[in-house]
Amino acid sequence: MFSTRIKLALIAGTAATALIAAGCSSNDSDTSKAAPSSTTTAMDHGSMPGMDHGATGTSAPAATRSDFNAADVTFLQMMYPHHAQAVEMAKLVPTRSQNQQLITLATAVEQAQSPEMRQITTLLQSFGKPAPSGDMGHDMPGIMSKDQMAELAGLSGPDFDKLWMQMMIEHHQGAITMANTELAQGSNAESKALAQSIVAAQQQEITQMNTMLGQSQQ
Repeated sequence: MFSTRIKLALIAGTAATALIAAGCSSNDSDTSKAAPSSTTTAMDHGSMPGMDHGATGTSAPAATRSDFNAADVTFLQMMYPHHAQAVEMAKLVPTRSQNQQLITLATAVEQAQSPEMRQITTLLQSFGKPAPSGDMGHDMPGIMSKDQMAELAGLSGPDFDKLWMQMMIEHHQGAITMANTELAQGSNAESKALAQSIVAAQQQEITQMNTMLGQSQQ
């Protein structure tokens, strides 16, 4: 009888051990099945912000208007660096010229074209286009080469005055050509008004510089 009790106890213990082992196995299996699902979810959620951030960082600003065409955009994108070079040339004058009339003209060029550059930036942003670049690499009429700019910067006195006016006349003529193209092909009222203003102001300055050049040769 004592032997029978021992056998029963051993059987019960073995059964309990088997149940515990089965339970542990079941828990491990459940955990291993759940882990991939959790990892996959984490990867999915983790990748989305990165993708969204990348798209946002490279996209152009949202357009707030549609009253423009490709000619308007081209005109503005090209006129910005064109103006930037004119302003650069104007800033050379006070330290290289003693001609007060030329100094006054250069100041007028800078004071007119710097605000126009800000206007160009605002217009392009409203069209949903990136901020304009000051890069001179565009093939634009009237743009001076780096060598020409270096030559101008190396002069002073009457030699500087003469070359500055010759270069600025050519520069202005290029701007007028671009503005006339905008007037003929553009559709945005503000861009065309800017183009008209450029034609009027820069033609007047060309006339003034031609007169000054004529006087210097007498």
